Amino acid sequence: MSPLRVSVLAYPDCFASEVFGVPDILTMAAHVAAAQGAAEPSYTTSVVSPRRRVTASGGARIDVTAVRPTDVLIVPGFELPSALDPGTALAKLMPEIAAIRAQAASGTAVVSICVGAFLLAEAGLLHGRDATTSWMYADRLAHRYPDVRLRREELVVTDRGVTTTAAFSAMYDFALRFVREHDGPRIARSTARLALLDDTRSSQAPYVDTDLLPTAGHGFSAGVMRRLDQNLAARYDLPALAREFGVSARTMLRRFGAETGRTPLAYLHSARVRRAGHLLETTDRTVAAIAADVGYRDPGTFTALFVRHTGRRPSAYRATLKERRDEEDEPPGTP
Repeated sequence: MSPLRVSVLAYPDCFASEVFGVPDILTMAAHVAAAQGAAEPSYTTSVVSPRRRVTASGGARIDVTAVRPTDVLIVPGFELPSALDPGTALAKLMPEIAAIRAQAASGTAVVSICVGAFLLAEAGLLHGRDATTSWMYADRLAHRYPDVRLRREELVVTDRGVTTTAAFSAMYDFALRFVREHDGPRIARSTARLALLDDTRSSQAPYVDTDLLPTAGHGFSAGVMRRLDQNLAARYDLPALAREFGVSARTMLRRFGAETGRTPLAYLHSARVRRAGHLLETTDRTVAAIAADVGYRDPGTFTALFVRHTGRRPSAYRATLKERRDEEDEPPGTP
């Protein structure tokens, strides 16, 4: 079989590290495969652009070749500060968006890294599809593209030939999954060990820092969120919540969904999981007690929700955080 052609789409101000991250992992995988008897590499990689010259983040100049037929097209992310309207950034990238749309139409598998999802969505590729992006930008993606079925906690989501990933390092989760699919689990595992990558994580939820999250939504939804945050343990009652804000249940769902891209209940579940994660990290309380604190009388129901959001059972989540704290507390030079 011919090697898979993997191309990375470089564009002005894209993150340079995200241009080369996946190709570098594929290069490592090729060396691992060769050491284990593979006759030839499974992939060829290239950096392409509809422009003749590309200057990436930090002023890094990137050599590019013309966009051409490929099997996989990877779209890196770009800097998206809170003050920058995504539409302003995307308006400058119409040649890239057209190239993404054309590649997808020809049957190419398209992958975005982090906020590269905005380019895919602008090209129409995420309409009605499951997708993810960095937790930092999920609300902005949901607000601009309400027809995207956003799976906020996932690291890598593939839906009908279109793959999206979470923030920066999730490109490695994608790359390892790609190697696993094409070279097998043994090559992927060895590549992960060689690159010192964690090939067992399954969710970005443990990495969410609520102190860094921008204020989500507008006046209406922000008020609803505050109300839910202040009453995490209370029973969810949509009609009662709607009455508090002087609207019908249908209007509550419509307005909250339009501003945030999800339902109040979905927000409440994620807020409860974040609070539970904080309690698991900072206290020695039992899982059952923490479940009750965030509104779940049945620890089994809480555990199932926690696993769905974080990819780990509460006990495993706590153990992982404890190991990290122990490592951080070790004095320099500890063997």
